[in-house]
Amino acid sequence: MRKLILALAAAMLPTGTFAQCGGSFSDFVQGLKQEAVTAGYDAATVNAFFKGTKQDPKVLRADRAQGVFQKPFIEFSRRLISQNRIDRGRAMSKKHDSTFRRIENTYGINRGVLLAFWAFETDFGAFQGDFNTRNALVTLSHDCRRPELFRPQIFAALELFRHGDFDPARTTGAWAGEIGMVQMLPRDILDNGVDADGDGHVTLKTSAPDALMSGAKMLSHLGWQPGQPWIQEVTLPKGLDLSLTGPAQKLSVADWQRMGVVPREGRLPDPAMRASLIVPQGHKGPAFLAFPNFDVYFEWNQSFTYVMTAAYFATRLEGAAIYDAGSPDQGLSGAGMKQLQQKLQARGHDVGDIDGILGAKTRIAVQKEQERLGLPADAWPTPALLNRL
Repeated sequence: MRKLILALAAAMLPTGTFAQCGGSFSDFVQGLKQEAVTAGYDAATVNAFFKGTKQDPKVLRADRAQGVFQKPFIEFSRRLISQNRIDRGRAMSKKHDSTFRRIENTYGINRGVLLAFWAFETDFGAFQGDFNTRNALVTLSHDCRRPELFRPQIFAALELFRHGDFDPARTTGAWAGEIGMVQMLPRDILDNGVDADGDGHVTLKTSAPDALMSGAKMLSHLGWQPGQPWIQEVTLPKGLDLSLTGPAQKLSVADWQRMGVVPREGRLPDPAMRASLIVPQGHKGPAFLAFPNFDVYFEWNQSFTYVMTAAYFATRLEGAAIYDAGSPDQGLSGAGMKQLQQKLQARGHDVGDIDGILGAKTRIAVQKEQERLGLPADAWPTPALLNRL
């Protein structure tokens, strides 16, 4: 799509002149308008874009209430993946076969990957969110929790508006400002939007070809390696050094094979390929080798549970069997996880927010403490670990 103009890039940089967050909401909006004019937008365009801007308390409540990500992988994946979703995914694959073939030829991205995102983000376009996008972005930028993430998106939406591809009064989407069938932020639309249906506009809300091709281009831009795998379920040998597990540890496929890691189905890829061994609910639960493309998922969504489930669902849509759930050790509730995070933080570990979510930082800290205490170092926190701490 159109390249980001220099004026927009300048607008995205902190200037020190305008408040970056907080204070009076009306004064904050006025500051955004002044910043846009300073960056080169004409006053009429700026006034039209910001006309009627309102703070949305529902956005802030949604931002604070992401409890679904507290659920462990098995529960989360069973909740999101149903036979109906698999059937619909395969039906959508047939319906949009020509688009998926274009994606595979242009970007080398398997259709299962995009189908999984399409399913999870909007249930194949059925539920795209009803939050006013401009108001959501301004609200989250005014809030001082993550303004650096959302403030640049306001100016990206302004640029889309300037080109006739965004209606500030009517464009709706998710609470965090994502738009369309695969939920892309305005900056991502500017950088990766594709007019796949040839109507002269990138319309992610109503055009499946536009949405899918744009999502594919974004994955490619984020570093997806064409024609390469992302995860594969494996079986672990007894006595494996569990401290080697986790996304941060990368060995060659040949190294994992020498240790006795074998595929549950089919064959493993190139022995020279680097891979991490992921055990999302510990060594007694499902196990997967994760390849370089798996890391790209975290550029789309930062939640480990979401990423793991989306990657797994993509393999299911491409014919993989249901994972072997095994018999994982009992995990921790949200309250127990928060207590664990507090104890880990007290021991000097960086766990990020005390939010009850088993994210990447908490997993690393858990694994280090398991090693120190002589427990199986699989990064799966249990009541036994909590008691030991």
